Amino acid sequence: MKVVERIKEPIYEEMELFEKKFSKSMSSHISLLNRITHFIVNRKGKQMRPMFVFLVAKMMGNGKLNERSFRGAAVIELIHTATLVHDDVVDDSNERRGFFSINALWKNKIAVLVGDYLLSKGLLLSIENEDFDLLKIISIAVREMSQGELLQIEKARNLDITEDIYYDIIRQKTATLLAACCAMGAKSVFASKEEVEKMYSFGELLGMAFQIKDDLLDYSTNLKTGKPQFQDLKEGKITYPFFYAYKNANNKQKEILINSLGNKKVQTLKILELIEKLNGIKKTEELAKQFYKK
Repeated sequence: MKVVERIKEPIYEEMELFEKKFSKSMSSHISLLNRITHFIVNRKGKQMRPMFVFLVAKMMGNGKLNERSFRGAAVIELIHTATLVHDDVVDDSNERRGFFSINALWKNKIAVLVGDYLLSKGLLLSIENEDFDLLKIISIAVREMSQGELLQIEKARNLDITEDIYYDIIRQKTATLLAACCAMGAKSVFASKEEVEKMYSFGELLGMAFQIKDDLLDYSTNLKTGKPQFQDLKEGKITYPFFYAYKNANNKQKEILINSLGNKKVQTLKILELIEKLNGIKKTEELAKQFYKK
């Protein structure tokens, strides 16, 4: 059994029910919009975020979920999907999870409007049910994610980055959303403030480990991961293997690394050899293990 399927076992029935509720939450009277949202639902990923909402809610709620838990998971997934649709437009990406992206099939204008629609559906789902405490959690996460992306763009332009800045970027970009999922699960079943904060911290550390592992996958030759090799490098994103190698490189090596960042025609094997030589891969593996232990 795959790892994700094993993790889903305690909430299998809840996830089945969630899929029906989530599909319904996207419905519209506009046929074009329904075609696009149907396309999104049929090409769902692992659904990790609602999975963490349900696992935490079931754990903190004595094995029981309520409608708030389902709404919280739906809000997270709606807003997360909206950010992915917008990301594909920003990155000019034609693929998402091995399928054509929304912007590739329906062009940028429609993709941006669909992202806006999903965002508004998520907000309204919370407001109409007066789940203002849940809405606050996801709103903070979206703010952090946006700031993290902008911080990464700002620092990548001049390679003006330190280890602390790298942590800030991945905490905001990735970890805050998983932290929000775990906090949302606890909050949905009316856990105490202390318990919600503990689950938020757990989710944040999980997200840090997840992003560092994802950084590592950019330089992996394992085709089973589903992530195109060197995608982050070609898009000009500073990952930890790159950052560590650059920090320890001499001037000639730094020039090679700088010229590879954001270069679609980069000699990838040459860069991989250099990053391995400068211990970028080894140090990233060690860092991921540190966050996993925490």
